[in-house]
Amino acid sequence: MTINIQYVKMPTSIAMTEFVTKKLDKLGDRYNWVISANVYFKLENDPTQKGKICEIELSAPGPRLFAKSNETHFEKAAVATLDDLERLLKKQNEKRNNKFKIINSNP
Repeated sequence: MTINIQYVKMPTSIAMTEFVTKKLDKLGDRYNWVISANVYFKLENDPTQKGKICEIELSAPGPRLFAKSNETHFEKAAVATLDDLERLLKKQNEKRNNKFKIINSNP
């Protein structure tokens, strides 16, 4: 899986790049049909003390999968976004498996 990470309105963080890359590699190993991931870390002014945003878009056969989180820390935002994506990937995998079962059960 190809992983592209961009930092918007903030400095680049090697630690966050390594953290997200490691987590996405695990997802890529589990769901080998995922082609690429685009990750965006954004820093926005937010009066609720949040404003640390992580957006991840996965490219795979079928519709693109997208998740976004707004938290007080980038690590929390990345974990929440990855959890949402994992849920979406599980659903997508079930749909793929059901289609495969239906196709194989027809004579």
